[in-house]
Amino acid sequence: MFKDITPVLRDAALFRATTAAMANGHQASGITHVVAIESRGFLLGGPIAQALGAGLIPARKAGKLPYTCHVEEYALEYGSDRLEMHADALGATDRVLIVDDVLATGGTAAATCRLVERLGATVVGCTFLIALSFLPGLTTMAARDPYALVRY
Repeated sequence: MFKDITPVLRDAALFRATTAAMANGHQASGITHVVAIESRGFLLGGPIAQALGAGLIPARKAGKLPYTCHVEEYALEYGSDRLEMHADALGATDRVLIVDDVLATGGTAAATCRLVERLGATVVGCTFLIALSFLPGLTTMAARDPYALVRY
């Protein structure tokens, strides 16, 4: 079930308010980097990183980054997939907010958390535009205290 976020992106005031709300509550958390999950997470992650005064790190599908990468494989309902981040993207003093558009089963978000931690950084929080409450993502990510602007 695809959730279209383009109406939010099209409206400048709504887009600004949306990313501000997703960043809200993290200003005092010492976030050094926002890790945005491919691909729609990139659209939200940039403004959120700027609002927090943080750098932006992409978590990408396999084979799309040009440098040495760390890889995290994760299960899907219909197989598996892989996420990659540059090997030098994060370090031990970094504090990370993970951003994506939709939280569904939680597999991609959980894999991103593991990848960030494998690079030595600390996951401070996870924020999503939409959480699909009829799927297990909120339960899967419960230990990470996920925030979703909209629960559907």
